[in-house]
Amino acid sequence: MNRVATLASLLASVAIAGPAFAATADEQPDRAYLPNDIIVTGESSQTYEIKDGSTATKTPTPLIDVPQSVSFITEDQLEDQAVHQLNDALRYVPGISMESGEGHRDEVFIRGQETTADFYIDGLRDDAQYYRSLYNIERVEVLKGANALIFGRGAGGGAINRVAKRAEFQSAFSGEASVDSFGAFALLADVNQPLSDALALRLNATYEEFDNDRDFYEGRFIGISPTLTAALGPDTTLTASYTYDNDERVTDRGVPASGTGPLSGYDSTFFGDPDFNFSEAEVNIARARIDHDFNGGLSANASVQLADYNKAYQNIVPSRIEGEDVVLGGYRDTTDRRNWIGQANAIWEAGADAIESTLLFGVEASSQDTQNARQNVSFDDGDPLTDGDNRTPLAQTISIPAYTLRPVSRSRDSQLSTLSFYAQEQLQIGEHVELVGGLRWDRFDLETLDLIEMVESDRVDEQFSPRAGVIVKPTPDLSIYASYAESFLPQAGDQFVVLSPDNAKFEPEKFTNYEIGAKWAPLDNVLVSAAIFRLNRNNTRFTDPLTGDTLLTGKSRTEGFEIGAVGEVTDFWKANLGYTYLDGELLTDSAFGSAGQRLQQLPEHSVSAWNRFDINQQIGFGLGVIHQSDQFASFSNDVVLPSYWRVDAAAYYTVSDKLSLQLNIENLFDESYYPSAHGDNNIQPADPFSARIGLRFEI
Repeated sequence: MNRVATLASLLASVAIAGPAFAATADEQPDRAYLPNDIIVTGESSQTYEIKDGSTATKTPTPLIDVPQSVSFITEDQLEDQAVHQLNDALRYVPGISMESGEGHRDEVFIRGQETTADFYIDGLRDDAQYYRSLYNIERVEVLKGANALIFGRGAGGGAINRVAKRAEFQSAFSGEASVDSFGAFALLADVNQPLSDALALRLNATYEEFDNDRDFYEGRFIGISPTLTAALGPDTTLTASYTYDNDERVTDRGVPASGTGPLSGYDSTFFGDPDFNFSEAEVNIARARIDHDFNGGLSANASVQLADYNKAYQNIVPSRIEGEDVVLGGYRDTTDRRNWIGQANAIWEAGADAIESTLLFGVEASSQDTQNARQNVSFDDGDPLTDGDNRTPLAQTISIPAYTLRPVSRSRDSQLSTLSFYAQEQLQIGEHVELVGGLRWDRFDLETLDLIEMVESDRVDEQFSPRAGVIVKPTPDLSIYASYAESFLPQAGDQFVVLSPDNAKFEPEKFTNYEIGAKWAPLDNVLVSAAIFRLNRNNTRFTDPLTGDTLLTGKSRTEGFEIGAVGEVTDFWKANLGYTYLDGELLTDSAFGSAGQRLQQLPEHSVSAWNRFDINQQIGFGLGVIHQSDQFASFSNDVVLPSYWRVDAAAYYTVSDKLSLQLNIENLFDESYYPSAHGDNNIQPADPFSARIGLRFEI
């Protein structure tokens, strides 16, 4: 069915079913694109006053008073866009580029810094490599710039935090069902029930099946997440949750490059074996948090998180094009990880109108055990110890040569223990000036064992990470700030799987962020923000080609400017708009490449704009635009991902107070583009025009 026929069919379905999604603030006063009073906290927008602190400061701080660039997407915007996966949501955050993640994980570039580990749930690290669903998530926050004081190691370009839904003391039951023009569908349920005046339970669950235009692609996701809220007294609250996620999908590595760009004419071709390319992730995460108000301005909270990740993925993968042939590779990789994290914070608010102080003291400890193994594919006639022909003719359907899995080629076991202490002071002087300063100390004890070579390595790093900022408020609705922050990353990388004896000799990489910005609330429910920044990365490894010595002389720099606006502009117009300019290069030769090369997947210009227009109490429309300019697929700067514009649209129609329908169209003009890559020869084609129809009900 062509896209016009598909659209006509789905529009007819909407018309027959009757009126679509909730349209006005009067009908659904709890819908919000901007949290009330511009507060970013670990609670919902209606309960931000609980003293668990904001994500950016771990204290109850209005976003307008945070000396850092922060982008966020609320649950209402996610619903309006019919977005269920984190990587789809992040495409609407300017300054972020999506890495293909080898077809089995979330991986992003924030301000030019690549990460697979800077993901958090309610401020606690969630660093395994897997795809994250949003069925139990209230809001997605992107905090930009290095800031180890709050997040610890890594987060060189920023951190991505998901605020989880929690049990509330009111009865509610809602559900959602949707299907798109490729046959992919999603079912979601959200049940909240108070059991007494002091105890409430909530259950979020989903079942989703994946499909798109790519040959052989399919998959499914199962998620279930019960949560509990218990009022243990007038000043004490316990929240607990458990999440079970199971993701299975075909591992799709995209298309190889041809010359200086993606191979054209093969956007639907699968360069793998549908019987072999497969990934599975099973994730169990249990969390508990207790909050207590001692009164007199003193409060405290303590959290613990236990997580178990079991991951396996395998693939035949395109390596390059040679003449009329495609050269293939392949492997199977497994990872088992168990994380334990404990965190406690004390917050003391004191002072009078002239001088007010918010003092934070915190401690965090964690333990991480990881086992990782890999088997390579051998293209041969059955001998697992010898290589054969891994070339096959380029065609619309790739014929895969015979292959077998070799014996295990690498097997690693690692144990990481961390201990951190941090303190932060937010000092408000009068009505117009606020100073922010803090320091964090981290200790990392990493031990790794190469089980194939039986080589042990270990290293202990102890690092101090400062943060400083000044905020000037000419009026209560306008803040101008300047900030400085540092972060670091040990030489083992962000997954801490293995530390070679050579790398064990070196200090961690260092990230330093300088930023000047402003936040302005011209209307009660609108926030406009802007920032200019410079992010330096030092201590990157470089191997001297003459001596063979490894040195920590590698340096890179990213500079940029960003501006955004989010909120309810009028009674009928809600928007989340943003633009980012980025310029980044290697300042010296390093393991990444030669001095002067541009950073990988760093578009100079990126635009994201999502709008919802409510015509009346029944009818609404959505319009979205994403743009990224040319970017290099890797540090080689040999392959370019061309610039693109993508336009999305939506229509909403309210049937009743309990039922609504919506139609979402992605890539309205059927643009062919390549939004992400994993190196020069694993380039992901975008989905063409697709339409999704859904219904949502509340009881």
